Amino acid sequence: MGADKAYSNRKIRAYLRKRGIRHAIPEKKDHKAARLRRGSRGGRPPGFDKGRYKERNTVERAIGKLKQFRAVATRYDKRGYVYLSTVTAAALLIWLRS
Repeated sequence: MGADKAYSNRKIRAYLRKRGIRHAIPEKKDHKAARLRRGSRGGRPPGFDKGRYKERNTVERAIGKLKQFRAVATRYDKRGYVYLSTVTAAALLIWLRS
């Protein structure tokens, strides 16, 4: 899972860890400064894979392209399987245009 710095808190990291989800969330500067200020009580820095974090750009661009379709962005469909087919049709159109 890639996320930006807005999701860089202990609660979210603990939730992801508990569910077995690997994350690539960078540490905020102020969190790092506070951790370093506490010294040995500050704990280890959270794991961060720079390569995985760069790859999230591809996913964000794909989601941005999908959201250009009004039915996908606003989710008018009430049923999940209908929405999935709408997203699939939008993805097919994007793929065929490229």
